Amino acid sequence: MQEWIDGFQASIDYMERHLTEPLDIEKIAGKALLSPFYYQRIFGALCGMTVGEYVRSRRMTLAAQELAAGQIRVIDAALKYGYDSPDSFAKAFQRFHGVTPSQARESGARLRSFAPMHIKIAMEGGKMLEYSIMEKAPFTVVGMKRRFNSDTSYQEVPKFWQEWMQDENRQLMGMFGLCTDENGKEFDYWIADLYEPWKDVPEGCETRVIPGGLWAQFPCRGPLVDSMQRVNTQIWSEWLPNLKGYSLAGNYSLEFYMPPAEKPEDNVNYIWIPLKKD
Repeated sequence: MQEWIDGFQASIDYMERHLTEPLDIEKIAGKALLSPFYYQRIFGALCGMTVGEYVRSRRMTLAAQELAAGQIRVIDAALKYGYDSPDSFAKAFQRFHGVTPSQARESGARLRSFAPMHIKIAMEGGKMLEYSIMEKAPFTVVGMKRRFNSDTSYQEVPKFWQEWMQDENRQLMGMFGLCTDENGKEFDYWIADLYEPWKDVPEGCETRVIPGGLWAQFPCRGPLVDSMQRVNTQIWSEWLPNLKGYSLAGNYSLEFYMPPAEKPEDNVNYIWIPLKKD
């Protein structure tokens, strides 16, 4: 596990050394020996924020320190910390600190500070996480997809589901939620069903083949949103760092939704993570 922690810390140290430069998620994730897709999911579970939020918070902290010390002009701070104009920098600065960059230069200005992160995984008593590892043959899904940015996906993906549920003419059951990496910064999220070749592909939908192989399957028991989020956090922050004999495979993952039970506490849904043997 220490090697895994060291790699993840190396990625954070890399961000810290390059906060005044354009940061590439592939290079960041590479320091942890992970794909951008998995890196961003693990980072969110471990740190409680997206990579983009972390970088912005650190940049705003350093910019405020320089402005308060009178070491830099507002326009220079904007350029140094990656903003195209003083106006966009000022808006972001005020959202973070509650004061404008000019006010930050005044004596007694109250500013926020966000310290660099240091990864430390402490084992504090057992938390049961049920899972099984199984081999599945290739299968094909059919669904509608939408592209999301990793920084805003936690808010936007539920809206996607709400829109779908409100569509009285929907032709999908919503058996799967499929995440597929596209370019490191963005991913496609599918609302999908198993594809039945003898049926026409519904309008606005397309198909995707999911490769066969090993999968870790995690049951999520209880009310839908809470149980999925709880298990998802445990997978990335507790289970994965202690995983032995296997590593992540493929830049995709699946949510498998069963028909709802009569009582929310009796619901059982699943998260599937593709694996490969080391």
